Order: sequence, then structure tokens, then C-alpha cells
Amino acid sequence: PTMAASVQLLAGEHPEDLRRFLVGFGAHPPSVGHEVLVVDDAPSADLEAVIDGSGVAATVLGTGQPLGWADARNLGMRRSRGEITVLVDTSLEPTGDFLGPLLAAFDDATVGVAGGWGVRSDDGRHFEEAPAGEVDAIEAYCLAMRREALRAVTGFDHRFRFYRNADLDLSFAIRDRGWRAIRTDPLPFRRHEHRGYAALPEDERDRLSRRNFYRFLKHWGDRRDLLLGTDRDGG
Repeated sequence: PTMAASVQLLAGEHPEDLRRFLVGFGAHPPSVGHEVLVVDDAPSADLEAVIDGSGVAATVLGTGQPLGWADARNLGMRRSRGEITVLVDTSLEPTGDFLGPLLAAFDDATVGVAGGWGVRSDDGRHFEEAPAGEVDAIEAYCLAMRREALRAVTGFDHRFRFYRNADLDLSFAIRDRGWRAIRTDPLPFRRHEHRGYAALPEDERDRLSRRNFYRFLKHWGDRRDLLLGTDRDGG
């Protein structure tokens, strides 16, 4: 059976981040039917103990061995039952009900992907943070997808083992199928250090980011028709 929303989290090597998110989520329970899925991408912590102490009911999906970012996210998406699947990074701490205003974006039947952070580009090479409204891509801090749109694209390209720019690639894939991407008004989150970014030395982070961006460009680099900031008639 489906429900309004599936909230999907990745458990890494910082269980305190997961607990912080869940405690905030439990303190501001959504008014819509939902489930919480935690993909245990082979971290070292006892996740059941972390979750039990949060007061939130969550389902743990074990992987046995590290899958990489895209495959771990895809596992959670395959198991989700929500009409809207919401990927959230554990660097965020809920300070209110974020699901209500996020799901409201999907009242518009043309919207396939939405979130609290979005970007636009004039050239497909340089992306800038965009205000609320229609955008070229939604960032994976908080990225929500309509089930029908998710079915159309089947998830992330599994080669994105590092998270950066995978959100651009998926957003463009969804928009290529005719859906729109909407950045919502600011959602009730407090942001903390992003472990996926901070855990790597700068040169390694840059190397992995570049590799992922080249993959994005290989898929979408010549699709100027998907850039809202350019003249679609080529002028």
C-alpha cells in the first residue's frame, strides 16, 4: 500500500547526525501519512539503538557492504511506498514540519521534483543557487520526487558513487521526461556540517566532483533546451 511520503536517510559513519535528524523529525511530526527508511550503507554503529533512542519509527535497510551513494539511495527508493519519495541528508535538522510545505509543491501535476535548495545555469557548466520557483535542478540536501517521475527514470546512475552532481543528473533526467523542478520557499531545517563534503581532503573531493560533473556533461552537456536561463529558440 502507498502513503503520502517516504522519507529516506543514509546512515554513514556519524550516527549522531542520524539521531539529530530523527529527534527533530519526531519533535515536529508531519500531518501526512509517511514512512521513514534508513539505508544502512555498512556503517559501524548499532542503528537500531540510535533509532530506538529517537522516538521515531523507522525501517532499516541493510546493505552488507558499502554500495556507494547512488546505489544506496536507489535501494531506498526501490523500497519506498510513498507517492512522494523524499531524500534528506542527515546534515539537516528539522525545526518544523517540512513534509507539509514540500508535498504542497506537488499539488501542481506538472511538478516531478522539488526541494528546499535549487540551482539554475545559463550555460550548463556553472550552476548558481536560485530563488524559490522553477529551477534547472534540485540539490540533494532535500530532494523529493513524484513516484511516477521516479518510475520514468528508475533512479540515479549507479556510477555516481560520490554524491556531488548526482542530483543535477537526476533532476535533468526527470525534466527530460517533461516534468518541472520547483524550489520551494525555505523549509524548516537547521543546517549542520555536511559529512560527505567535509570528510574528504580537498584534492580528493575536487577529483571526485570533477569526475561526476564530466559524467553529468556527457549526459546533458548539449541539452541547452533544458536550461531555463537560456533562450530556448537559440537566440
